[in-house]
Amino acid sequence: MYFLARSILFIKRNGIRAAAKKMSAHIQKQVRKRFSRLEMELALPKHKRTTQENTVFSRQIKFSIITPLYNTQEEHLAAMIESVIAQTYDNWELCLADGSDNGHDNVRFICERYALDDNRIKYKKLEKNLGISENSNRAIEMSGGEYIGFLEHDDVLHPSVFYEIMKVICQKKREADFIYTDEAVFSPAGKIVLRHHKPDFAIDTLCSHNYISRFTVFSRTLMEKAGLFRAEFDGSQDYDLILRYTAIASSIYHIPKLLYFHQRREKSDISKKIGVISAAENALNDHLKRRGISAQVEAKIGLPGYYRIIYELTERPLVSIIIPNRDNASLLRSCLSSIMERTTYDNYEIIIVENNSADNAIVNFYKELKRYANIHVVYWEGEEFNFSEICNMGFRHANGKQLIFLNNDIEIITPNWIEEMLMYCQRDDVGAAGAKLYFSNRSIQHAGVVLGIEGTAGHILYGAPFGYAGYMGNLKIVQNMSAVTAACMMVRRQVFEEVGFFDPDFKASYNDVDLCLKIRKAGYVIVWTPYAEAYHFESKSRGYNITSEKKRQLIQEMALFKAKWKEDLARGDPYYNRNFSLENANYNLR
Repeated sequence: MYFLARSILFIKRNGIRAAAKKMSAHIQKQVRKRFSRLEMELALPKHKRTTQENTVFSRQIKFSIITPLYNTQEEHLAAMIESVIAQTYDNWELCLADGSDNGHDNVRFICERYALDDNRIKYKKLEKNLGISENSNRAIEMSGGEYIGFLEHDDVLHPSVFYEIMKVICQKKREADFIYTDEAVFSPAGKIVLRHHKPDFAIDTLCSHNYISRFTVFSRTLMEKAGLFRAEFDGSQDYDLILRYTAIASSIYHIPKLLYFHQRREKSDISKKIGVISAAENALNDHLKRRGISAQVEAKIGLPGYYRIIYELTERPLVSIIIPNRDNASLLRSCLSSIMERTTYDNYEIIIVENNSADNAIVNFYKELKRYANIHVVYWEGEEFNFSEICNMGFRHANGKQLIFLNNDIEIITPNWIEEMLMYCQRDDVGAAGAKLYFSNRSIQHAGVVLGIEGTAGHILYGAPFGYAGYMGNLKIVQNMSAVTAACMMVRRQVFEEVGFFDPDFKASYNDVDLCLKIRKAGYVIVWTPYAEAYHFESKSRGYNITSEKKRQLIQEMALFKAKWKEDLARGDPYYNRNFSLENANYNLR
């Protein structure tokens, strides 16, 4: 208050320009002190800055940065503006719409000071605060750039962000009309407290939480098609906008670099949190309605900002559960008992593919199963184990519209496990869905598969303890993955036929990952859901014993997988950020 009073007195004596200069010098000192810890993240070596500043792009695009202001703290406001001025690509404009109350004239003084020095900065004092959506829309009305980005009034940009976005726009053959970056969260003291390295565009992950968030830039053409911010979604207005824009964007591109720095907000009161959650639920409901999908949206209790969508089943088709088996009568009995005693879905059949059993116990058990009209045992008589051929044979005896490939060492936990996967596989854009699998101690056995781990593929957070939320809550939310395990995988029959079944060349390993990659190549997405749960007593049927023959086969199939999917491995997993190490799938930074 002392500083503000002195500044007002100075204005009366010397005019607004001189007062703003003095104020700006003071604020910049505070900015340097407050955000000194961010300097390492925001620093750009002189040679890189020079190279970027001297780069001549094939197109000259103006970026309009939209920032609604409301009672912004001086040092935060100055830091935000300075981060835009520091950009190595200089064809931009910063549009500031100020809804601050009369007790915060300092916001106007600072903005007018910057606008006097740089005509790329546009400032407008609004007659009254219209809320974040309408304030943003007023700033958009001031803009004229071909691409538009949103910057919050107390966040900062990396100096290379416009340069990196220009590279994308000019290098892509297909117009990139929606672009987003990775982001970091910093404390009020300027310390990085969270680095959010995001996946590429993933619609089911986005419906679980607004992982895209900031920094987003999109073409004016896309904005004109999709519309501006909508005040009825204030609190989650960015979530609503992202859902609408990505639904019609021609090309969505993700830059996996930390280019946006977001200040951790002070804890808000419970009424504001409820309002944000309600606005997000409304945004998701609106998104589903536009797509013609009947579903129920639920907020995740204990996981703020995360949501679950329960899709209404459009039909209840016959589901064929295909289980390869050899010996292990007790294991198969436990598997079947868990299905028959717990499953709430009633329209299913079970196809057991018998694979050269030598134990009389399994023969007797098969005789017991004859009393069940929906359980069938078929016989595969190949001389050596071939998981792909066995599953393909099971498919040829299946009648279901949906297929579930299930290991005999699975024990179902979730009664509505079939419904939880079917709600996704009924969608035209989904090719397969996978479940959350546990070891006997409830640690994670399967939560999706990452491409590229140790050169091939690996399970996410393998062995993580029960209850662990994972990276950005990913063990507790539905998300898109590159692959899921065929230990418990649902595939739509039409999709399985379209991609050519399991590849028999993968006799023991990588057959499920190969199938999923073929499904994705055909244009479908893969969904992993934590709401279909089961135990997986991994390798109890075939054992962990790695004989020289098994080792030779593993090496052979590993080489085949690397050769067949060489280009995909080189590109990297779109759902696993390149900043993470590929030594394992534990989201450790390189």
